[in-house]
Amino acid sequence: MRKDNKKIIKKIFDKYGLNGKDADKFMEIINPIYEHKEFQQRITKKFLHHGDITLGEHIIEDAVVTYLMGKDYLMKHIGFDLDIAVIIAMLHDLYTVPWQNNEYSKTHKFLNAHGFRHPIEAVINACYWYPDLFEDLNDAKKIIDGIVHHMYPFPVLRFTLNDKNLMELKNYEILDNIPIHVKRILVKATRRGRIGKLSIARSKYKEGRIMSKADKRVSNRQIKDVSSLMALCTGKNRKLLNG
Repeated sequence: MRKDNKKIIKKIFDKYGLNGKDADKFMEIINPIYEHKEFQQRITKKFLHHGDITLGEHIIEDAVVTYLMGKDYLMKHIGFDLDIAVIIAMLHDLYTVPWQNNEYSKTHKFLNAHGFRHPIEAVINACYWYPDLFEDLNDAKKIIDGIVHHMYPFPVLRFTLNDKNLMELKNYEILDNIPIHVKRILVKATRRGRIGKLSIARSKYKEGRIMSKADKRVSNRQIKDVSSLMALCTGKNRKLLNG
């Protein structure tokens, strides 16, 4: 692990009071995902997520809050898989290109904005980069559904296997390398709560619901200025553009 990344993780741990055995357990869960070169790239300033907070920082913070919330939930509920909840958090925003100040679709500009399509990209990338996590069918269902609906009540585009013209994903070139069972789960997950070309539904699984709550808690703390808030709607962050 790079020295500067250790500092980032320590800062997040200190922020939420994660230490001792819990910190060790948390790192054990996330390490296979965290150490991957694609994740490491997302800790850099190439991937700014909320304002000047990197995507990697956002994801790790989400994962820490998910772990802490999930640990409390586990004490009161049977059948909750804490590891899966944290894995969902680590994968939920693994979209392909930085979203702030990037050009979007000219043909379906509104529907192809970052918010509507990035959960689909994240599922495809996650399965391509971490195939072992999707081998167990039950785990795959929980992880995919949790990623797809992590922004509830914000909608996600419905995914189909035969209409590439509607959804202008940035990672269609790897879709053929994804197992068919993953594609079918993805299609099914985006059919729930259908409203036209969109799906509005919360996750079917407790693990996804806890992660979704954690994401909102973290995002509300990270979005601190008007420019960052407006960027969520427009894709343009004037504060970053103006340096």
